[in-house]
Amino acid sequence: MGDNAGDVVIDKDTFQNRLTSFLTEWRNDKRNNDVLFGGATSIAIVFGKTDEVVGFQKNNAFQYWLLGYEFPVTLILLTLEKTYIVTTKKKASYLEPLNSSKTPIELLLRGKDHDENMKLFDKCTEIIKSSGKKHGVLAKLQPIGPFVDEWKEAFNKTASDVEEVDVSNAISSVALSVKDEKELRSVRDGARASSKILSKFLYDEMSQILDEESKVTHKAFCDKVNDKIDDAKFMQNLKVSNSFDTGAIDWAYNPLIQSGGVYDLNLRRTQPDERNLRAGVIIASLGLRYQTYASLVTRTYLVDPSKSQESNYRFLLAVHESVIRDIKEGATASKIYEKAVNLVKTKKPNLEGHFLKIVGWGIGIEARDGSLVLNSKNSRTLKDGMTFSITTGFIDLENPEAKSVKDKTYALVISDTVRVAAGGEALVFTKDAGSDLDSVSFYFKESEDEKPEKTKPKKDSRVGAVAQSNVTKTRLRGERATNQDAEKEAARREHQKELHAKKQQEGLERFKSDTGALNGVEEKRFKRFESYKRDNQFPSKVKELIVCVDERASTVVVPVIGRPVPFHINTIKNASTNNEQGFTYLRLNFLSPGQGLGRKEDQSFEDPNAHFVRSLSFRSKDHERLAETARQITDLKKNSARREQERKDMEDVVEQDKLQEMRQRRPHRMEPVFFRPALEGKRLAGSVEIHQNGLRYHHPTGQRHDILFSNIKHLFFQPCDHEFIVIIHVHLVNPIVINKKKTKDIQFYREATEMAFDETGNRKRKHRYGDEEEFEAEQEERRKRTQLNREFKLFAERVSDAGRADNLSVDIPFRELGFHGVPARSNVLIQPTTDCLVQLIEGPFLVITLSEIEVVHLERVQFGLKNFDMVLMFHDFNKSPIHINTIPVENLDGVKDWLDSVDIPFSEGPLNLNWSAIMKTVTADPHAFFLEGGWHFLSTESDDEDGSDESEEESAFEMSDEEVGRLSEESSEDEGSDFDDDASDDEGEDEDELSEQGEDWDELDKKAAKKDRNSGLEAADAKSGKKRR
Repeated sequence: MGDNAGDVVIDKDTFQNRLTSFLTEWRNDKRNNDVLFGGATSIAIVFGKTDEVVGFQKNNAFQYWLLGYEFPVTLILLTLEKTYIVTTKKKASYLEPLNSSKTPIELLLRGKDHDENMKLFDKCTEIIKSSGKKHGVLAKLQPIGPFVDEWKEAFNKTASDVEEVDVSNAISSVALSVKDEKELRSVRDGARASSKILSKFLYDEMSQILDEESKVTHKAFCDKVNDKIDDAKFMQNLKVSNSFDTGAIDWAYNPLIQSGGVYDLNLRRTQPDERNLRAGVIIASLGLRYQTYASLVTRTYLVDPSKSQESNYRFLLAVHESVIRDIKEGATASKIYEKAVNLVKTKKPNLEGHFLKIVGWGIGIEARDGSLVLNSKNSRTLKDGMTFSITTGFIDLENPEAKSVKDKTYALVISDTVRVAAGGEALVFTKDAGSDLDSVSFYFKESEDEKPEKTKPKKDSRVGAVAQSNVTKTRLRGERATNQDAEKEAARREHQKELHAKKQQEGLERFKSDTGALNGVEEKRFKRFESYKRDNQFPSKVKELIVCVDERASTVVVPVIGRPVPFHINTIKNASTNNEQGFTYLRLNFLSPGQGLGRKEDQSFEDPNAHFVRSLSFRSKDHERLAETARQITDLKKNSARREQERKDMEDVVEQDKLQEMRQRRPHRMEPVFFRPALEGKRLAGSVEIHQNGLRYHHPTGQRHDILFSNIKHLFFQPCDHEFIVIIHVHLVNPIVINKKKTKDIQFYREATEMAFDETGNRKRKHRYGDEEEFEAEQEERRKRTQLNREFKLFAERVSDAGRADNLSVDIPFRELGFHGVPARSNVLIQPTTDCLVQLIEGPFLVITLSEIEVVHLERVQFGLKNFDMVLMFHDFNKSPIHINTIPVENLDGVKDWLDSVDIPFSEGPLNLNWSAIMKTVTADPHAFFLEGGWHFLSTESDDEDGSDESEEESAFEMSDEEVGRLSEESSEDEGSDFDDDASDDEGEDEDELSEQGEDWDELDKKAAKKDRNSGLEAADAKSGKKRR
């Protein structure tokens, strides 16, 4: 039981549930003609000393499944009525709490007296004889040791007439093979950790050894891999799962490396040898045991493989994938193997003799379940929850292209740990270790052996001595540029059509017909407001039978028929006073259904059809008292609404875990840095530190603010090139409270400009002339900016390295892709990054995650306008769209190219749309929205606009000759036409350009004034037209 036996706590519920299910299956088998248990009426599970057993076998595996621990020198005797356990007194103390009426157990305590111990065994044999004539044993298991010998002696002496039947298949089928959710999670995490060790450590180490041609033995290499599970930091960085315990792992299959023509595919018993790792075919195998549940992953790596080796491996991979596809609930083990063999016979019959005799086995507490082997003789049926090690391979293959004797013979094998799933294909737990040919192949000799020959270009007889590449399809440079732009636009349009079609399909799949509305508003629930629980909690003023305001209970108490009646402030709509005939009236209006409370009102009612009090009026001659009461009620209503709004604002604020400070060494520290949002008090620079699980900012006033890596969604570094500050920006997953306000964006920055400059002159300036000092100052500022960028970037990378376990990485904005726009109050530079669209200089900051964007619509895109707007919709339709306004039209093509490059579907239109109404329609019924075309209406609008322009152009050329003549007559009669003046002016200008004598200044001034008037009229017309539109 190990050194920590004092800490043994057996889960009573798990024990009772598993023992009950085992006995139930046993009884059911009795009713079904003893198919599984072979008619056994009792079963004995004997386990000797732990040092006499290697790994897990069915006896100690059954103990662990039932109890969660190994109990050496213990006999478990099972009958349908009761369970008997022969063990020592100390072990019995752990087992006593397990006894219950549901699963009765009897403990038989062994001591040091041999005769008394034999009497206990005699009692067990009598129980076996009284239970029936057949006794279940694990026939293939031959336990050894003094305890086992004593049991065999007692059994043969008194129960020799009882028939022994093998129940190995029953133990496997009922107890060990089908696993519950907790067991499956252990197998999955162990398999994931195994595949990650293989792919992230063993693979890299092997690549380095082969690349450097180092002399490393198989045993030394395996020992290095074997010791890696003791590296807790490495195991944590594998990111197996959130609850992965690095202290609960051990080896089920020790690391095994084989190369150089000698291969043994008995992966569990084979030990690494002292031969050096050799390029060619390398078989790597390992398997972790996590929380006692085993896993296995094996890969064959090919170094400079021949064509035949590549072909054989591709075929093995096809066979392997075929076997995994056949691992389904209800499949038979023998049928799976036969199908794999038939595939080999059909496709490559020459490999049939080299194919392994099994294609897998059950895996769990036992590293290999001998009763659940996938071969031609096993008729076991697969069930949901079973786990297998699928192992396919070819042994003793010959390489006809081998250049050495050691490379002439090779083997190929692939192993994966999989789970049988209900009604679907098997789940592969070891898929992190790639098995395709590209993932397992190394090519080192390609650059040395394959030197491409220089081939002379063939001349085309049709063009003679002229190079065909120099003959262009267009004659003019302008035409070539136009063609390129047209091709680029056509390719972009085609890509956008694909993106929109994909988005439409995703929307239909995402919102099925039964999805319902997504109004973004939860179903309104009736809120009960309780002012007082007991009468003695009323304020003392109620005895005076006056209207009084109790701020502590947020209640207004009013007299009704001589009794004080409390009304919670949330039931009151408002209070007002008015004077009439010497009296002052106080009117209380209450909330009730059907009042039209407005869009922001979220009041609901338990029974809207009940009778409600709409208002109460009170009369008094004391004007000041009622006015003061009305003011108190109004103030109480405002405070209540403010508190409710604060509560809603803080709903998404989560309390972070505690920061784990760096204890082993001094944390990485950067100072001085300023903090945004600005802290209370004087603006002072502080310092920021990197700790084990987050950042800590220290302010000189003593304030501290912690940011955990797990709460960081994006990390940005923005250099101070073309800016006044250098920034490390943190965008959070959940907001935190700073200065009593919640925020999701935090910045650490430092100013890059030197404000102080000596203008008075000094000793250096006396001996310098010209611009030397200005040049030196510019160089100094450039050097400081470079140093600042380097310092902040290094610190950001350290933050990324420390938060690697939380998938933290540094993102840098691409300034060359940036564009100006107005996302909030001012015009700022908005820059894309790898994962986001950001504006980090002025508050409020803008951070938009690209993966959360549904579609983008560009508004006011029409000829003659200098700016356009961008609207970004999100996957979460309950989030309001973000508007970026007043983007210069010069950036239109750049914005389109960037959106297309990051696979975001976009559309454009000439008008601003009412997005609140559009999103309300979308959230009301998303399924109907996508059935009607989804976001296609945005692109349809722009297409219709283009089509209308074309129709107008066509109609201009379809005018009849009579209409043209009539219009020409009307235009000639119009003497005051501006167009005639312009035409005469243009003609005069043309004549003047041809004449040698120019016009005088007076004429030029008149023409300029006339043009200004015309242009002003045109601008005014344009503005009025825009307003009408």
